[in-house]
Amino acid sequence: MVGANSPPSPMTETARRHSFDVALSRTGVMDASGLQALAAAAVSASADAAAQGAARRGPFRPEVWLNARQRHASRLAAHYFRAFDTLAVVAVSLLCAWAAAPGALIHTEVSRVMPFVLGAVAVLGLMRSLGRYRFARGQKTARHLASVALVVLAGAVVTLVSGWALRGTEAQAPAYLIWAGLVLITLNALHIGWSDMVGRWRASGALTPNIVLVGATRHAESLIREALKRRDLNVLGIFDDRLARSPRAIEGVPVLGTAADLLTHKMTPYVDRIVLAIDPRAEARVRELNATLRTLPHEVTLLVEPNDEAETRTALDRLAAAPLADVQGPVDDDRRAFNKRLQDMVLGLIALVLLAIPMAIVALAIRLDSPGPIFFRQRRHGFNHEEIVVWKFRSMKQEAADATASRQVTHDDDRVTRIGRFIRKTSLDELPQLLNVIAGEMSLVGPRPHAIGMKTGHVESARLVADYAHRHRIKPGMTGWAAVNGSRGPLHTAQDVRRRVQLDIDYVERQSLWMDLWIMAVTVPVLLGDRSAVR
Repeated sequence: MVGANSPPSPMTETARRHSFDVALSRTGVMDASGLQALAAAAVSASADAAAQGAARRGPFRPEVWLNARQRHASRLAAHYFRAFDTLAVVAVSLLCAWAAAPGALIHTEVSRVMPFVLGAVAVLGLMRSLGRYRFARGQKTARHLASVALVVLAGAVVTLVSGWALRGTEAQAPAYLIWAGLVLITLNALHIGWSDMVGRWRASGALTPNIVLVGATRHAESLIREALKRRDLNVLGIFDDRLARSPRAIEGVPVLGTAADLLTHKMTPYVDRIVLAIDPRAEARVRELNATLRTLPHEVTLLVEPNDEAETRTALDRLAAAPLADVQGPVDDDRRAFNKRLQDMVLGLIALVLLAIPMAIVALAIRLDSPGPIFFRQRRHGFNHEEIVVWKFRSMKQEAADATASRQVTHDDDRVTRIGRFIRKTSLDELPQLLNVIAGEMSLVGPRPHAIGMKTGHVESARLVADYAHRHRIKPGMTGWAAVNGSRGPLHTAQDVRRRVQLDIDYVERQSLWMDLWIMAVTVPVLLGDRSAVR
């Protein structure tokens, strides 16, 4: 999967025996020493073939291949962990406050409830500020649980002190201690589960960043050597424009082609970051490579030459854990990505339930209108150039289906069915994409996903605008900033492509919860009121 060509596979046992038998039949009678020499040669050839295959695959080949979207989802887990912890602590606090209240909780004095509230706030605040959701590599679970216990102890102190301050002799110390014990048991049980999850993700490679290096240089060699010792970073391959002077591999990591080859390489959906391992003083070459790679949605980092091993380790720490300075612009924040995913799940599930009956009616109408399947599936580009299968209601005749969008839809297109014209005009054909949203492949709001190989005129749309791939730095959406600003449907000219890409990039840079809610609110009236758009 790493290289463009399949690596040579080691010689199998059957193949070795066959080659041995053929050699024996050709040489006739052979003495024992000759047989031993021939067998040794066969074993040596097998070892060489295996070594060559391993070199082409590279020493960092992950056991489980997860694309950037899947690994990104795992890295957002800390936000989910914190949300569950918050719900658990709030539930325990309410339970204890209710048990300690003489009557209904809603009529209880504030001074009785406030100690539990302050204790919960203290625990949750300390858990976050002390980094109890980082789960550092190599950290022992027992040590992590001990730190959680200390946080709960601090919360218990806050609860007792605030109880005595607010209630005096009426403070309910036993209730506060029971609260602390229940919070401790609950959080420790949850964090045992969190630690186990993180451990399994690390073992599968879900939390290990994948990078490629541009430049087969001594900087690349030193980085690879240190990464091999640490094993918290996967270097999938090397690309270098000077292939004539480049080795086939550096420390076992294969040189896979030029920087231009990286633009269309099949490994790009699995890459988190591109690292320029070249001399930063070669400013002209840095600018040239940056101009070439800016057509990709990946973050690009310039590796500055370390002075010693300590600086090399520091650079790798930053590559493995946190973003380095990006030479192409701001990076989507984890918190923003978490909020967006939460928004997609909650609103997406609600929409799926509310729209279930209209979707069933549309499906029945399609079935009665023309022969063929109800759904149309098309491979499109998702986050980070990942290929995803997008679901739609079929709006064209089955025999005229165009999975690659080589011919874009026009007014009075004879390929569109009667029901198809209606569901395309009202955008009802897009509703099955709620399944893509729930699966995490799409968002409710984002740049519209285009078919792979979609053409504008006779030219592939992606080749018309240098910044085209920047729209893949975020998940594609069912609706988006471009859609509500009039750029929707087929792209017939290069100017159409440029305008949509500009609107998409504008959204990627400005995305927020409130912007998404506004776009969703105006989508239906804007699309229904746009009579001139071809859909």
